Amino acid sequence: MSKKLVVGITQGDGNGIGYEVIIKAFADERMLDICTPVVYGSSKVFGFYRKQIHNIEQINTNVISSARDVHQKRVNIVNCLPDNVFVEPGQPTPESAKSAMTALKCAVDDIRNGYIDVLVTAPINKRAMVSEGFGYTGHTEYLEHEFGVEEGLMIMVSDQLKVAVATGHISLKDVPGSLTSELILKKLRIMKASLQRDFGIIAPKIAVLGLNPHCGDGGLLGDEERSIILPAVKAANEEGILAYGPYSPDGFFGMGNYSRFDATLAMYHDQGLIPFKALAFEQGVNYTAGLPIVRTSPDHGTAYDMAGRDMADPRSMMSSIYAAIDIYNHRVAYDELQAGRMPAQKADASSAKDRSRTIE
Repeated sequence: MSKKLVVGITQGDGNGIGYEVIIKAFADERMLDICTPVVYGSSKVFGFYRKQIHNIEQINTNVISSARDVHQKRVNIVNCLPDNVFVEPGQPTPESAKSAMTALKCAVDDIRNGYIDVLVTAPINKRAMVSEGFGYTGHTEYLEHEFGVEEGLMIMVSDQLKVAVATGHISLKDVPGSLTSELILKKLRIMKASLQRDFGIIAPKIAVLGLNPHCGDGGLLGDEERSIILPAVKAANEEGILAYGPYSPDGFFGMGNYSRFDATLAMYHDQGLIPFKALAFEQGVNYTAGLPIVRTSPDHGTAYDMAGRDMADPRSMMSSIYAAIDIYNHRVAYDELQAGRMPAQKADASSAKDRSRTIE
């Protein structure tokens, strides 16, 4: 049986739906059978949102000052925010941005020190945090810097498909100029390594999408497919990466061709995330590949319009927790096999989601 992991969960923007989906995720105590949760934020704010949610029995919490003091059968809360923290559900504020930054920093310090095993991040408001001096366009960029990673990769994960993006949080007008064969090849290398180590896929097949409509229509609508993307695919093949394409995105997703591959590399953010969320929004997970730690996040945002109204769906948060646990266990098994050792612990054949027995 895989060991029970300590899962660090950041509150995200306290004025969004982060607390609600965290509380709803652990409303069923059977979730505590598969992990020990540590929420980074405020017990006061946790209690505030708990009162807004109906039809949930008492949740046993344990307020602690450090993740070293976790209770195995309770929802642990690390109080890393001031006692006078104030929430305004539905409104991005300087205080909520600063609180999100503080919670994230505390969680990163703890995972670096080995007090938690994996990190799950609730949604943040990127613009508000940047306005308060965050200095990064999102979690991914911040974690790359904190862990000294030159290049990470955002992979959206569900039971149906995995979609990564070659360029992330940049303006659409900057995408063509940012794409190079070297960049795409680098992303494909990270993708292959992640699919093998993090997901247990021995010889992953990766589809690569084009940039222009109809893949440029032979150069009529753009030349990036012939001059940039195809050379990257060929170079990847020469390295033993099973990459295919480029494919025209509309037909690729419309005809369900993604099901023939283990993962898909899109050229820019919305090209990959729009079809992913259309197909798997309720249970989608945002995973950052290429980091020395395991970090996942729900695939939705702060959803201010739902905040404090008991309307948020916790399934993506739950899926993020399941995925973090499964990826961690895949890494342990893979690393031990690569080292020529038998796994120290017998891996549970079922996924964390199956082991939770939680009805979604």
